[in-house]
Amino acid sequence: MSVTVRVPAKVNVQLAVGAARPDGFHDLANVFLAVGLYDEVTVTAADELRITCTGPDAGQVPLDRTNLAARAALALAERYGREADVHLHIAKDIPVAGGMAGGSADGAGALLACDALWGTGASREELLDICAELGSDVPFSLVGGAALGTGRGEKLTELEVGGTFHWVFAMASRGLSTPAVFREFDRLGEGRDIPEPVASRELIDALAKGDADALAATVSNDLQPAALSLFPELADTLAAGRAAGAPATLVSGSGPTTAFLARDAEGAEAVADALRASGTCRAVRTASGPVPGATVI
Repeated sequence: MSVTVRVPAKVNVQLAVGAARPDGFHDLANVFLAVGLYDEVTVTAADELRITCTGPDAGQVPLDRTNLAARAALALAERYGREADVHLHIAKDIPVAGGMAGGSADGAGALLACDALWGTGASREELLDICAELGSDVPFSLVGGAALGTGRGEKLTELEVGGTFHWVFAMASRGLSTPAVFREFDRLGEGRDIPEPVASRELIDALAKGDADALAATVSNDLQPAALSLFPELADTLAAGRAAGAPATLVSGSGPTTAFLARDAEGAEAVADALRASGTCRAVRTASGPVPGATVI
């Protein structure tokens, strides 16, 4: 018997970052939008916990207990007093180390799949609690749609979205470490006051109205300067997207995937074609959102 769960990628339409806290984390105002690029996690009963992975850049995915999918299975098993005796297979389509929460998606997918396979009957609140223990982006991967994440991103308030937003994503030639990007953010911010992170009311209103132009005027990412400092070539990709007519361009999360908002599906394809021809990125994908979070299929 096995259970398969499909989990979407995310783009941060706003990522406001506060100063480092004593615990090393940063307070965030993080507006997530789930988009239609998916990983699938299949959980099958087995003699012991093991992980396999296929898909683009699968070789970069850890296949030991540091993998968030394995950690999710272990956390649920411990809570319900059982062994995590499952085979976890991850079919990757979300970029690895790309700032689109692929690892977090796998954690949320494994958690939901193990809950279904084992019949633990965990409540949504319990699952979200485990997600928050696993990582800052994991709760949103479970919820999907659109949400404001506060604290370190794990405390979610779901947001209304009045339409579909069309995106283009450009995959970079290498990955970026999220902790390294935050360390660079701290280095760049030394000696200056960093304001408390606050969600943009104009951005939240633009989401609610489904207005791509209004959203384009309000997207922001406080980690973008740090990502560009560590990976300067991303500026060329962003410039190529702007030249192709994308109303908004930004680094997705901690990067290095770059995101380009389009007014409609036709505009997204035009930007995608231009980015492919630019020679500034490894691969290009289009996707729209919002889409549901982790779903048993």
